[in-house]
Amino acid sequence: MVDVLPLVEARLNTALGEPDARAAVTFLGTDRIEVLRFQEGDVLRYATLGMSAHPMADPTAMLADPVKGPRAELVLSVRAGVADTDPVLRPLAVLAASPQVEGLVVTPGASLDVGEPLWPGAPFTSVLVGEPGGLVEDLALDDPLDPVRFLPLLPMTPNEAAWKRVHRAQALQERWLANGTDLRDPARRSVPLD
Repeated sequence: MVDVLPLVEARLNTALGEPDARAAVTFLGTDRIEVLRFQEGDVLRYATLGMSAHPMADPTAMLADPVKGPRAELVLSVRAGVADTDPVLRPLAVLAASPQVEGLVVTPGASLDVGEPLWPGAPFTSVLVGEPGGLVEDLALDDPLDPVRFLPLLPMTPNEAAWKRVHRAQALQERWLANGTDLRDPARRSVPLD
């Protein structure tokens, strides 16, 4: 069995440069999850490392396939210097461990909620999972392994998360686009939803 994590880290380094900080979290009964921080100009990017070590399994399956199944890592981008966003490391590790802990399959369009602010004073408690392939290209693995997808996380206010549940992810993304919302602003307000 190939260890995918060195390949994943190499892909992150190729796309984002060398990390300037890293932290590791281990939850009872799960593998270690690392969160790497990259700085590019005035943007901080936080990327998980460890979620893709195992394929995500359908929670209704009798047995989890140890080889086949979707693999992913999470990437969050925020503007530096606006808020102390480094405490997001633990919530990101919690989200990255959710496939192992809860049997969750994380896919684009999904909402993930941590139940508390992503960092102290943050107006966001949840994220929308975006489409992969923009910032970090998928990492192809040898057959029969599925590729590792790097899923961007878009912070949502509680009002946006509630609106998204009713109107779906695409409608919220269109609302953000129509209003010129800076999704990297760690202190932004909710987009108008009326």
